Amino acid sequence: MKIQQHAYVAIDYTLTLDSGEVVDRSDPGEPLGFVTGFGQIIPGLEKGLNGMEQGQSAKITVEAEDGYGERQQELYREIPREHFPGDAEIEADMVFQMTGPQGVARFRVDSVTDKAVVADFNHPLAGERLHFQVTIQEVREARPEDVQQCGPQGCASCSGECESH
Repeated sequence: MKIQQHAYVAIDYTLTLDSGEVVDRSDPGEPLGFVTGFGQIIPGLEKGLNGMEQGQSAKITVEAEDGYGERQQELYREIPREHFPGDAEIEADMVFQMTGPQGVARFRVDSVTDKAVVADFNHPLAGERLHFQVTIQEVREARPEDVQQCGPQGCASCSGECESH
């Protein structure tokens, strides 16, 4: 069976950036499983996998706009320094997690002054060209239990607390 809309697919993958830095990979013996057409993986990767079959391998390059998007200036926010512990040594590129009205959010520190921390809420891979080395481990018709969609990145965005909807 070829990968097509609403197929269950399992892939082994390694994700690198233009620099060659490996930023993610599937664990050995634990391929990433998803159902196509439900937004469970980034659009560029899903498009690149379309038509492939079990056992095939490929290198798929995904431009930023088909991955995690371009960096958005409006996702930078100034947070008053007083909202952080007074004794905390905060430096650029540190990553923090906070809970707000829409739940948990992560941000990277862009810069720090005595009065404020400039937080970058862009996805860490926003603006990056992504290079996937993939091997298709399984392709089959999706079963109802496979179709669990919790958010734009699939069930992984729910921290494993998914329910079928």
